[in-house]
Amino acid sequence: MLMHLLRQTKPVAHQLQAISVFLLLVMLLSACGSGRYLSRGDKKFGEEEYERAIQFYQQALKNANNPGEVNYKIAEAYRLSNRLSQSEPFYKAALDNKVRKEDAYFYYGLALKANGKYEEALNQFQDYVRVGSNPQLKGRAAREVENFSTLSDILRKAPRYEVQHLEALNTDASEFGPYVMNNELVFSSTRGPGKEYMGNGEGFIDVYATTLTDSAAMLGGAVRKFESINLEGIHDALTTFSDEGRTMVFARGNEGTKKGRQNVDLYISFFRSGNWSEPKLLNISDPRAWDSSPAFSLDGKTLYFSSDRKGGLGGNDIYKSTVDGSGRFSTPENLGPSINTPGNESFVSVGPDGTLYIASDGLPGLGNLDLFRMENGVPVNMGQPVNSTGDDFNIFFQDNYTGFFASNRDGGKGGDDLYFISRSKRKAVNFFVDGTLYQQRDKEKQRTAVTSHTVVLQDDKGNKLRTATTGTEGGFTFALDTASTYFLIAEKPGFFTARQRITTIDKMPMQDQLTEEENEVRLTATLVLNEIVKEKAIVLENIFYDFDKANIRPDAAIELDKLVQVLNDNPSITIELSSHTDARGSDVYNEDLSQRRAESAVEYIISKGIDRSRITAKGYGESRPVVRNAKTEEEHQRNRRTEFKVVRIQE
Repeated sequence: MLMHLLRQTKPVAHQLQAISVFLLLVMLLSACGSGRYLSRGDKKFGEEEYERAIQFYQQALKNANNPGEVNYKIAEAYRLSNRLSQSEPFYKAALDNKVRKEDAYFYYGLALKANGKYEEALNQFQDYVRVGSNPQLKGRAAREVENFSTLSDILRKAPRYEVQHLEALNTDASEFGPYVMNNELVFSSTRGPGKEYMGNGEGFIDVYATTLTDSAAMLGGAVRKFESINLEGIHDALTTFSDEGRTMVFARGNEGTKKGRQNVDLYISFFRSGNWSEPKLLNISDPRAWDSSPAFSLDGKTLYFSSDRKGGLGGNDIYKSTVDGSGRFSTPENLGPSINTPGNESFVSVGPDGTLYIASDGLPGLGNLDLFRMENGVPVNMGQPVNSTGDDFNIFFQDNYTGFFASNRDGGKGGDDLYFISRSKRKAVNFFVDGTLYQQRDKEKQRTAVTSHTVVLQDDKGNKLRTATTGTEGGFTFALDTASTYFLIAEKPGFFTARQRITTIDKMPMQDQLTEEENEVRLTATLVLNEIVKEKAIVLENIFYDFDKANIRPDAAIELDKLVQVLNDNPSITIELSSHTDARGSDVYNEDLSQRRAESAVEYIISKGIDRSRITAKGYGESRPVVRNAKTEEEHQRNRRTEFKVVRIQE
């Protein structure tokens, strides 16, 4: 039997050895295949053909022994081809697989924000501020954290606009860059047949036009192409006009002679003898930079544009160049830090009243690019529904109330879609509460302002909505919704929690009382932190009982509910609740009545969820009058009182 087994093991060993060799060969071939795809992906990535790079990386990922690194490359390819929201799962997979790319934490935060996952994004930015080493990204992360403090205010801003998707005009390609000229909507699109642009997998961009209609829903019947400026295999986009439509500046790029990202410049063309002239490179373009999104001022004497040229404040900044009588453009001037940020500012336009509009991902916003309107030299977020968690950009107003913009928000047909925007003629109202936080110590006559202290805004169900930090004079501000009730809360060790109810219900002014298109209603509040002093009696006002009764009346219940709130707000305190009578009646009777009343009040408070161990009842009868030798009914009433005092504070 033993010899039989030995004879059988030899061929089995050969089989196992063959299988091992085969598996090793498969693994080697797989590794070679993965490496080949990875190498091809890297080559396309370097050439900024990000869509093709993604395809190769996806193939490499199937058998990759370094999935974190490959996922990171895919995420970067999506980000660099302006598809930030699609990069989120790949950044996450990269980080889950311990990729050693510190910047991934920051860009993962941007991707989360682009998908509306604000709390998760905030956590990423806060982490990067603490541990990041890239000074530029660390500064941007700090700004993102700061921007989040205004997010709730943007979300609660009263809508001033209505938005309509241009269903008939949009396609499954991208449409953006709207401009109204001579009763036509001029726009940019990747819809045309032709060569595929491997940066994002869509077609090359060309300029189109369609006749305006009375109804935005019908817009997009016949669409014509600007044949005279569109070139095959080159991006032509983002037109702006001056001189009554006879001068056009637009962006052109990605010829293939240089890296596509940097090879975007401004070109100028003139309408002469019924045709547009051969476009010429505008001399203000920087051959080493990305120059795009031009916009003329109303008088045509200033050209605004976006550029990432050296000397800016961040990624893309807004610049301006003046045009003299001979048509010469001056040296571009950066619009400075009041507009530009370490992020990206672009897609500038000028409204019919001269108002400047921009898109930015560096200013406080809802997603990636948000639209902003310049008011008194300061960019103001246009709020919902104009802005979304996606890219919202390229706004153009054809008159004071209507216009167009582009967005890649959910619900569209293609990558970027065009939307019709109309400003509501109903005057908007934004509510705010301006408060001041004080503290009052027991032995001090004057209360003092509390600076650099947190104040919490809760809804009427007790949910924490947001926080504010008091300023140098104890001041703080919150934006509020219409027809809503809130509570302002402040806490400090050694002090009773300060709480105040605030409501906007029935505070909306009549439309004929409003003087501006957008108005503010500012409510005021005062919060006082009172020092907790053990054994100091605090009178509960308006606690009344029926004659010779101890049961809790409805009016007394309202007041006792306030004490319940005090106990809930201050969970570390234990109190004694005491009841007192006047001197009329016998001592024994008064002591018994006061004890029954105190016990009745305590039972009511316990019924509201307060632990019995935190409160005791004590009836003092007539033994502790406030007014001795009381004679008037008012004096007797002062002696008939209910009090509480803190007897213990849990450390």
